[in-house]
Amino acid sequence: MRLPGPLVRIAPAVGVYIGLHVAGLVVLALVQDKGPTDLLSVLGHRYDSLWYERIANDGYGPTAPKSYAMFPLFPAMIAVLAPVTPGPTWTAGLVISWIAGIVAAGGLFQLGKHLRDARTGLLLVALWAVVPHAVIEVTGYTESLFTAFAAWALYALLSQRWVTAGVLTLLAGLTRPSASALVVAVGLAAGVAVLRRWDGWRPWACGVIAPVGFVGYIAWVGLRTGRPDGYFWVQRHRWGAKFDGGVYTAQAVWGYLSRKSDLAFYACAFVLLVALVLMVVQLAERWPWPLVVYSAVLLVTVIGTAGYFHSKGRLLLPAFTLLLPVAAGLAKVRNRNVFLIVGALACSSAWYGSYLMLMWRYSP
Repeated sequence: MRLPGPLVRIAPAVGVYIGLHVAGLVVLALVQDKGPTDLLSVLGHRYDSLWYERIANDGYGPTAPKSYAMFPLFPAMIAVLAPVTPGPTWTAGLVISWIAGIVAAGGLFQLGKHLRDARTGLLLVALWAVVPHAVIEVTGYTESLFTAFAAWALYALLSQRWVTAGVLTLLAGLTRPSASALVVAVGLAAGVAVLRRWDGWRPWACGVIAPVGFVGYIAWVGLRTGRPDGYFWVQRHRWGAKFDGGVYTAQAVWGYLSRKSDLAFYACAFVLLVALVLMVVQLAERWPWPLVVYSAVLLVTVIGTAGYFHSKGRLLLPAFTLLLPVAAGLAKVRNRNVFLIVGALACSSAWYGSYLMLMWRYSP
């Protein structure tokens, strides 16, 4: 049986993504050495995954208001898929995350190909699969699902498929708070198109549809908590997270780098510093401005929010647009050197992923 044309085109990217993650999971399994059941539990039944499972089983009521920090689409999908998935409820979350990662790989490939060429798209997928926190892409977290929506939304936006971009942004807005960056990027692009009278009614539709998921959920939490800033109140008073413009993050980076600290703190400081450098490179190379806006808003959100320093590397996983300059640069390098670079990154990512999932004492 032949695969449809679009699937054939993204098949190499999907193969690269799966291959790199299988290699990482083999390393994780060897380090853990307790059997496949325990490995699945490590991937799908810890920290935030437990919250999604509770919401999928019982809704927001029993754990409110703290559970309001978790956006609804992922647990809703778990609730739908769990009855037909072998094993406990949380295994459905793993299945969704794995499928979403593959879909995200296809979107990243198409985005890189659209902007440069197929080689750049393939390398963008490979780089995303070997960043330090890449193991999260195959856990019961929302990063893969959100990245799938975001990658295809940005590709649709650059291809002027306005309604598709709006719908995907709406879905991303129901997935995780990182959607604020996508809503701003897509909304601004739609606004520019409206002002310049491009493509008729479609940019109007995109601009109206795009923020509905994100704004709608924030408004719903406001109604449930009885205060318009309910979602942000929950983040601050139940999770200890608030926006301070980056003061906490700057102090944390300096503090951890100037004294002996745990590896996870060093890794997050490294990821943040590299992300800032890549942001400057992206600006200097003049990539399409909606991508720059998406990168910038996401980076400002992560750096500007106080608390959970050890999770900031994970929170930057959806900032795949920052990897575009690296992918484009590697596309000009000889195959042998590319294999060496990606291979080295894959080994370090697999090792760090094993540390993060098996030895680190907090949420990844």
